[in-house]
Amino acid sequence: MSQRLDYSQIAPAGAKALGGVYGYVAGSGLPPVLVDLVYLRVSQINGCAFCLDMHTRELLDKGVAVEKLTLLQAWREAGEFFDAREQAALAWAETVTRVADTGVPDEHYAAARTVFSERELVDLTFAIGLMNTYNRLAISFRNTPKAVRDFAPRS
Repeated sequence: MSQRLDYSQIAPAGAKALGGVYGYVAGSGLPPVLVDLVYLRVSQINGCAFCLDMHTRELLDKGVAVEKLTLLQAWREAGEFFDAREQAALAWAETVTRVADTGVPDEHYAAARTVFSERELVDLTFAIGLMNTYNRLAISFRNTPKAVRDFAPRS
């Protein structure tokens, strides 16, 4: 897969604006691992190889167990392996990412509000929207994942 274009070089002001949202989310007070789990789950839903690679590496660097990353796609079946806030964040990420199909029903909102304050839920939704945007950019313009760039076929 070769990159179609480098959007951050072509539209640096747009990339910088997205970076500002990324910085806002990072400073929002939401736990960094929770945010990265949401970023990874959104990227799984969207099938973004670049972001899957990047966020998996970041979570591993933060000490998250590989077993947790392995089960992320099936978090509902993992029982208490994911705590209540993680489960609520992942459920919210799924319904918001699939907004065209879900319409984000009232019961999904109510479930998220039992675990997150209004501010936390807004910040979490900023994070979800941001990752959906990054996924669309990376997929559309074929950002090459680090794993692929670093891969050296064995002879």
